[in-house]
Amino acid sequence: MKDAKYIAQLDQVSRVYYQGKVEVKAVDNLDLQINPGEFSALCGPSGSGKTTILNMIGALDMPTSGTVYLEGRSLGSLRSGALSQLRRDRVGFVFQAYNLVPVLTAYENAEFVLALQNVPVTERRERVMAVLEEVGMADYVDRRPDELSGGQQQRVAIARAVVSNPAIVLADEPTANVDSEAANTILDLMEQLNEEKGVTFLFSTHDQRVMDRARRLVRLRDGRLEQDDNSA
Repeated sequence: MKDAKYIAQLDQVSRVYYQGKVEVKAVDNLDLQINPGEFSALCGPSGSGKTTILNMIGALDMPTSGTVYLEGRSLGSLRSGALSQLRRDRVGFVFQAYNLVPVLTAYENAEFVLALQNVPVTERRERVMAVLEEVGMADYVDRRPDELSGGQQQRVAIARAVVSNPAIVLADEPTANVDSEAANTILDLMEQLNEEKGVTFLFSTHDQRVMDRARRLVRLRDGRLEQDDNSA
């Protein structure tokens, strides 16, 4: 067990992939700490390791070497069932492509994690409706994803990510598939959740609008830390 003062910590982490016989180092001996309540962004050119880092913090991928900790726990020491439970309970994900379940309504998509956690139905309804109200989607609870705009789908994805009160929300290019107005609305919403509820956000992004909002910018190149700007 590591010191749990950090939400997430990467300790000399590398992640190597192979394209045929060619070795590709997506992340190269990286040290990184994410504090509670941060509103931070990983930025850098394509191939700099941004998404790989998010996936390792979210236990969707494992490092080739080094250790990733979430709330002081080494992810590499956990069995698959414990990792699945940790992803479900402590990590919220917001993806570029929304990743909503197409046959479920906005309400059912937001409720999904709580149902997996066996939260009682009455409590689920209270929590889901509260968070859909916060993200401005309370009037669209019965609509399926194909009946919503891109910006509305991303708001539902944010609701789903935060409804279980996770330790951290990992947002991979969350503004990439929406127009400027929707992007600003989504960022306003995320900032509000961060400031009013203390939700920790870590983005990966190419979007200057996200970088302008982030209070800490972690600049990456070739899987290495190039610059760490903390303006908080």
